[in-house]
Amino acid sequence: MKLGLRIAVNTLVGALQGVPALLKLFDRYQVKASFFFATGPDKSGRLVNQSQQPWYPYLPLTSRLYGLLLMPPQIAGEAGEMMRAVAAAGHETGILCHDRSRWLKDLAHADEAKTRNELLKAVDSYVSVFGDQPSCMASAGWQTNPHLLRLQQELGFDYACDVRGKSAFLPLLQGVESKCPQLPTTLPTLSELFKQGGEITLQNVHEYLYAESQHILPHGHIYACDAEMEGIAHLDVLEKLLVMWRNLDEGIQPLHTFLDEHNRAQLNKHLIGWSDETTGEVYQATQSLRQN
Repeated sequence: MKLGLRIAVNTLVGALQGVPALLKLFDRYQVKASFFFATGPDKSGRLVNQSQQPWYPYLPLTSRLYGLLLMPPQIAGEAGEMMRAVAAAGHETGILCHDRSRWLKDLAHADEAKTRNELLKAVDSYVSVFGDQPSCMASAGWQTNPHLLRLQQELGFDYACDVRGKSAFLPLLQGVESKCPQLPTTLPTLSELFKQGGEITLQNVHEYLYAESQHILPHGHIYACDAEMEGIAHLDVLEKLLVMWRNLDEGIQPLHTFLDEHNRAQLNKHLIGWSDETTGEVYQATQSLRQN
């Protein structure tokens, strides 16, 4: 079984401090991951929902003032060199969103025009940095809507990683089907485990995550990291996990390796369900619709 790392780079400090720390760590353990970038204004000061940015307390004061007392910097403009360094190191790159604050606030219930506008802004910013169109995305905060699914197919994305679930599938939401496969994240996040309290502590959280990753799934496991969390505040936790995950049969690989021509042809349709109507987080519903 293989494991993939979905690295969300949400902020400018995540791009400039968390990303280089992760690159150094991944180089040490010969790991390749998938990085997804917010490309537009860093409005970290506009705390939309604590559960959607649990790394907020770890941000420096300057970052927490972006969008409040300080002008939001443009992430792609300020961190383009570091973004290109990720690709140069052999890692996969894609988009997370453009304006993360707006994305978390509006995307779940946005209309087609607003969804298209926000997505194309992210695509254009990505192209300005890399010179090529993105081939994948991982929606910030696990947000999606039917228009986004349709646009992912229209833009020819190889896959999207927007939901929580157990296996790759073709998504169906509110009557809209997409041929762009969803690769759901399968493991709990650090912040979710910390919230459980009890026996789970900073010292042993990696053991709980590793135990969860031992459950056999059809396409392997995908773990969602944040450059601000695992790249800065808890880099040591991620390193412990990498040491343990090195022994997996197929190791740690970029997300695009989770699909090939054979298993793409066998993907079933699944309904997407809402996990929390207040946050818009979505998941792979249990109902499976067989392909004709």
